[in-house]
Amino acid sequence: MRIAMGSDHAGFELKEHLKGYLQGKGHDVIDVGTHSTESVDYPVYGAGAARKVAAGEADRAIVVCGTGLGIGMAAGKVPGIRCAIVSEVYSAQMSRLHNDANALALGARVIGTGVAEEIVDVWTTTDFLGGRHGRRVDMIEDPPALDA
Repeated sequence: MRIAMGSDHAGFELKEHLKGYLQGKGHDVIDVGTHSTESVDYPVYGAGAARKVAAGEADRAIVVCGTGLGIGMAAGKVPGIRCAIVSEVYSAQMSRLHNDANALALGARVIGTGVAEEIVDVWTTTDFLGGRHGRRVDMIEDPPALDA
């Protein structure tokens, strides 16, 4: 799998750890930065990794900041990206099974490397169920009007 990765300064060390971990499992990693712990703006790197997926240059993206929240929101603003912000394995699994999440956001100040590895393992090996979930994913891309 080709995985685009991005982080801000707070997520740099976890991104670097996960990059090596994923490469050790045979994945190709495209690192869009940042490349140090010097303070940077997370939207640049969240959107940068997501754009790699949207352009077909990567299959999925993993982005990391302090909480996972800001960088995940930035990634999710890229058209065609469904970014799951998670801090435990069950939500990572469900984001793939039911939502076909193509981006994953993690918080380096929220989870440790062991939990991050477990999340990444489940997220990279779980397939989308399709069926009724496919219809719902289509609705995420083009939300229907509420008939009230």
